[in-house]
Amino acid sequence: MWNSSRNSSQPPSKQQKREREWLAVSFKPENFIPGLIIGFILGLFLDLSSSPPNTQTKKKPQHLSLVSDNGDQELKMVLVVRQDLKMGQGKIASQCAHAATGMYADMMHSHRSILRRWEQSGQPKIVVTCKNQQEMNKLKEAAESIGLPTFVVSDAGRTQVLAGSKTVLAIGPGPKALVDSVTACAGLFSLW
Repeated sequence: MWNSSRNSSQPPSKQQKREREWLAVSFKPENFIPGLIIGFILGLFLDLSSSPPNTQTKKKPQHLSLVSDNGDQELKMVLVVRQDLKMGQGKIASQCAHAATGMYADMMHSHRSILRRWEQSGQPKIVVTCKNQQEMNKLKEAAESIGLPTFVVSDAGRTQVLAGSKTVLAIGPGPKALVDSVTACAGLFSLW
């Protein structure tokens, strides 16, 4: 843009004068501030439009100090499936996958070291059941009260259940003892 080989004793060319004038006009407050505001709004629009449809409700892990204090603890994740929705086997598998990947995505932004440890231990996951939404809510509250991360899948309603139905709760990954203290009373999932 600026001719670096120009000698300082030579007068600036017409093109260089035009470039300087353009820059001077471009950075005037009456041009710069509206441009900044439009850029901010456009950035928000692009950021919001790139997120997937709201088919899941997320709760970011608030505090994982209990999880991250001891690096030698065994970690695991528990997926809690609602029995009252009477979902088919394929639907349950799909919803559990949503819960696990949703939790993973949340923790990628906030607790990568915990994910790394969980991956190195084989990513243990257990699927258990709960009777209904109220029981799922109690498990979620209990997990969050001791610092475990949670993620609830809210179904889009395209197949077997109504839109917005909370189908699966993911708890952890977290220390096995902590996760078990919340989910010990839940029954293991069985197809038969």
